Amino acid sequence: MIRAQMLSNAGIAHLRQPVRIDEDTIRDALISEGAAPRDIADTLAEFKARKASAPGLTLGCDQILALKSTIYSKPHDRAEAHRHLSQLSGQTHHLYAAAVIYEDAQPVWRHVGVARMTMHKLSDDEITAYLDQAWPAVATSVGAYQAEVLGARLFARIEGDWFSVLGLPLLELCSYLRLRGWRFT
Repeated sequence: MIRAQMLSNAGIAHLRQPVRIDEDTIRDALISEGAAPRDIADTLAEFKARKASAPGLTLGCDQILALKSTIYSKPHDRAEAHRHLSQLSGQTHHLYAAAVIYEDAQPVWRHVGVARMTMHKLSDDEITAYLDQAWPAVATSVGAYQAEVLGARLFARIEGDWFSVLGLPLLELCSYLRLRGWRFT
């Protein structure tokens, strides 16, 4: 939903079409092959763009969170969200936001944005209090936080592309569309 809102706010007319791919299987296979987090995000975004591909431009996006060599997914339940936040507490992790555009069933553009996120050291009580307020909304977010709302208080520093934190490298996408002569609404 946040990506659709970002596109609308930037004046990019679009239709939202969620697709189903087996993200867990694809991600796990890439991890077992030693793929870099950036490549995992790019591959998942491409799978989504390919699956939704239709006449015109089709955008696929994905976001990966990496803490050192560990890749995080969206939490399956509140207990897992608590574990994720405990592991991220006091650490610096990276968010990789990939976008791939397909046209005529072929990829024509791709970009992976990155943000470096440093979280405050959080006590179990702070994590519980945060989840009391933020759950279940954060269940759909890697890392179990939404930095654009209540999750902002969890961070000491955020470096890099803010739009990538939100899941879409929007500035690079807008630049590509401008080069194509896109008419923004």
